Amino acid sequence: MKIGIIGSGKIGGNLGKHWAKAGHDVLFSSRHPEQLGSLIKEAGTNAKAVSITDAFEAKADIYLLAMPFKAIDKISELYAGEYANSVILDATNPYPERDGDMAQNVRDANYNASEYTAMKFSSAKTAKAFNTIKAEHLRDRAFRSLDKLSVPFAAQDQQSKTVVQNLIEDIGFDAVYVGNLSDTKIMDPEQEIYGVSTSKSELLETVNSLKQK
Repeated sequence: MKIGIIGSGKIGGNLGKHWAKAGHDVLFSSRHPEQLGSLIKEAGTNAKAVSITDAFEAKADIYLLAMPFKAIDKISELYAGEYANSVILDATNPYPERDGDMAQNVRDANYNASEYTAMKFSSAKTAKAFNTIKAEHLRDRAFRSLDKLSVPFAAQDQQSKTVVQNLIEDIGFDAVYVGNLSDTKIMDPEQEIYGVSTSKSELLETVNSLKQK
């Protein structure tokens, strides 16, 4: 699968390296792709660095959004003709102290952050994952066969659900389906499963108990 990484920091960088190791073609993007040399070297032959424009023009199967939440509006508008029919995997979080009023407005709204992303990237299929995991756990606990960590995810339809579940499991984590995008409030900052690192059975128990409330 061809994966475009929008934002090559701790989450995007580690995910891209893991997916490249798992055999996917990874496009790391940045406003300064020439600065990603060490990341590409670590990721290996299945990865390359490109501009954000080139990443979207490559018509990837899936785009990981791992940039600051405040960039969603501009990126969705600039590249609206390029990501149609792709899967958008949203790993962003709205932090008002970093992202400003737009993030606070989303947190105060009657919809959640993943639904906001889906509205902005409306010609794609949106899923949510990897926004709850600690960066060091993502880096250090991939590709385990025992004592796996679970990654909660949500998806807009069956296609995006299947794609994202496979991408989680390809790199040695257990996938826990939370539901559709309207169910992702529990994944947002300061909510019940944000930052929680645990087993699949324990996370499922927590998610199911929350759904029963």
